[in-house]
Amino acid sequence: MIAKINGKLLQTVNFELHKNESIYAQTGSFSWMSDNIEMDTNAKGGFFKSLGRIFTGESFFLTTFRCTSSKGILTLSNRFPGKIIEINLKKGEELIIQKTAFLAATHGVELSLHFTKRFGAGLFGGEGFILQKVKGEGKIWLELSGEVSEIVLEKDQELKIDTSLIGIFEPSISYNVKFIKGFKNLLFGAEGLFFATLKGPGKMWLQSTTINNLAKELSRRITK
Repeated sequence: MIAKINGKLLQTVNFELHKNESIYAQTGSFSWMSDNIEMDTNAKGGFFKSLGRIFTGESFFLTTFRCTSSKGILTLSNRFPGKIIEINLKKGEELIIQKTAFLAATHGVELSLHFTKRFGAGLFGGEGFILQKVKGEGKIWLELSGEVSEIVLEKDQELKIDTSLIGIFEPSISYNVKFIKGFKNLLFGAEGLFFATLKGPGKMWLQSTTINNLAKELSRRITK
């Protein structure tokens, strides 16, 4: 299998699959494929895992693409302006991802729900109480909005972040949400009432915007 990410703003990931090689993907990401690629939409992982995906805002179903002969091509596209990230998970590795980040993966990677451990983080965090977790062994393709910054936190190093901009982080990172201090910040600021705190050690991927933030800004300007 060969995968190549193309484009800058609205990216695609192009797969070259050989006979019996396959990936599974989020529904709605398909763009084009050769006639020897077989497509099967199903409730991967069983009913309860599929039901759990609904709570994250994703589809109940996932789509498996399998090459039936010789060599085939398949192209998937991201659903909003941003970046597609390819990550090679080694055995035993895990990542916590935002609810809309999953694009595709090889079958050795398992996608499941992840509940934030702290009630405050779930109640006030921009991504809510329910996130997603990926684990296993294989490759995964994730999509984030806008530009992406990779940051490595040292042990006990802490970063304050807009809650909506957390895209991916390693489970070794502690995640919490704190109240913004200062009367003027609350009264005149446009940053909301809370920010997220991520504490190392570990690596994280942050996005520069979200599709919801972009839609709100466009709506605000159109209605003026």
